[in-house]
Amino acid sequence: MRLTLEFGGGLELLCESKKVHHVEINPETGEDELIMRDLLGWIHTNVIKERPEMFMKGDSVRPGVLVLVNDCDWELSGNLDTKLEDKDVVVFISTLHGG
Repeated sequence: MRLTLEFGGGLELLCESKKVHHVEINPETGEDELIMRDLLGWIHTNVIKERPEMFMKGDSVRPGVLVLVNDCDWELSGNLDTKLEDKDVVVFISTLHGG
């Protein structure tokens, strides 16, 4: 499954300052679909290069991180259970900024 991952609002700094990632991810063995919970675990292992605690808390994103799947807030599509499809665009934006 090909996905585009975008990081903004400072989250790109956790990914070696790269904002856009074109990735290919296969669902877990025995699974026929990829959900956000699986994607977040994959991102934690393969994309986040430093300070993962600034991106994730437990098995989800930290409070203050806006998640959009194809420009739709993931809270409207199931949060961690949101089903992903080939060529989806998933955006993570930190809404918390220092001063």
